[in-house]
Amino acid sequence: MFKSIEENVSGEIVEKKSKFISHVYYVESLEEAEELIKQANKKYFDSRHNCYAFRICTKMGIIERFSDDGEPAGTAGAPMLNLLTSQNLANVLIIVTRYFGGILLGTGGLVKAYTASSMEALKQAKIVEKDLGKEIELVIQYPDLEKLKYYLKRSRISITEIQYEEAVTVTVEITEEQLNKMLENRQNLNFNLLQHKMIKSKFITVDRDA
Repeated sequence: MFKSIEENVSGEIVEKKSKFISHVYYVESLEEAEELIKQANKKYFDSRHNCYAFRICTKMGIIERFSDDGEPAGTAGAPMLNLLTSQNLANVLIIVTRYFGGILLGTGGLVKAYTASSMEALKQAKIVEKDLGKEIELVIQYPDLEKLKYYLKRSRISITEIQYEEAVTVTVEITEEQLNKMLENRQNLNFNLLQHKMIKSKFITVDRDA
């Protein structure tokens, strides 16, 4: 389980006439992060620097990367990455674009400016807890629908879709722990789970009160 952001945010600061524009994105893959970086380089082609840092959660662990994009080593991307790490944020990409204002900031000033710019955007973000879970289909008979809905609500499991056919198919987002608990207690449930089928693995938001 890790912390992330619910939606993309941005911010802007000015430090000694240099403008720092920060964008913070929710991302789930290396490819997604690289595409957003490419888009930023294209959009802000006339800027002096487009620095970035990201942390992405995978089954193999956390992928971390950063770039100072021409700034002195360790003054831009590294402090941005440290900010993500210190707040235990993952699946987050920060891109800070700098338009040089003609006054040198020095290494300490750059670290401060890139950190402040990143924080200016992050303070607007809603922080949520994420976990690697599954999107699955639960198949039940019509008389059991309300019982299942009550169980899911009580267990903080989100319903994304309900299909009404010969039986009822309820699509949910569920963590591994929640799924295992439901299947282990299958005999004690007050509804008959006819079938469950995994659609895909995905990162899901975890209810803090669960």
